[in-house]
Amino acid sequence: MKKLKQVLSNKNTVTLIGALLIVVVLYVFYNIRVNQATSPIRVPYAVQTISPRTQITNEMIGYLDITQTSIRGNVLTNANTQILGMYTNVNSMIPAGSLFYKDAVIRKEQLPDAFLIDIEEGHIAYNFAVTMESTYGNSMYPGNYVDVYFKGISDDGLLMVGKLVENVKILAVKDGAGHAVFENSNEERAPSQIIFSVTEDIHLLLRKAEYLRDVRIILVPTNTSLQLSDGETAPLTVTSETIKQYIESRSTEIE
Repeated sequence: MKKLKQVLSNKNTVTLIGALLIVVVLYVFYNIRVNQATSPIRVPYAVQTISPRTQITNEMIGYLDITQTSIRGNVLTNANTQILGMYTNVNSMIPAGSLFYKDAVIRKEQLPDAFLIDIEEGHIAYNFAVTMESTYGNSMYPGNYVDVYFKGISDDGLLMVGKLVENVKILAVKDGAGHAVFENSNEERAPSQIIFSVTEDIHLLLRKAEYLRDVRIILVPTNTSLQLSDGETAPLTVTSETIKQYIESRSTEIE
């Protein structure tokens, strides 16, 4: 112990020991960094070309082992948390064999007009003009269900009312500038269009009804009754088939 104290009391000896310790520490850390840089890591890559707006699934992903020094840019390395179930960006096509990069992969809700992805096969999106009043004080939200009602005047001058289609899901509510009314924003946005999807035959009927003077199409929340306006008498209740025939009989096909 006495000899150790004598050794430690020698400044030159302490300096030499300190220098040796620093060299050892640097050597250890250098080897760790070299091993990290040269050791292969497993990264995901695209086994097929993935088009924009496409959801990424397991079948589209392969894995390869590369060194960390080979990775350039914002490469995504964890398929489970960063890639699977995500979507390719609207301006990004991922070629077969390419790694996945941060800017090319986004969440579904980040897609412009992401609601278009949810349209059923065989259905077509329809933009329905609305006002604050016709949306019950802006109380119709994406995800709500509505019934599509028809109002028309018969050949005898009588008011006709009927339900053309029911349980239609609202996909989006937009203002006059095309912005989503209910997205997080400090702006107060008034509804101008409600977007929903319908089958092609209903879509065509709605388009034709837009040009008919004595026809009104009204959205009513599902399980809510259509309210008559002041001065309107008790109407004739008509079926959806009668509504279709009425609209078709007053429309002209243009080549």
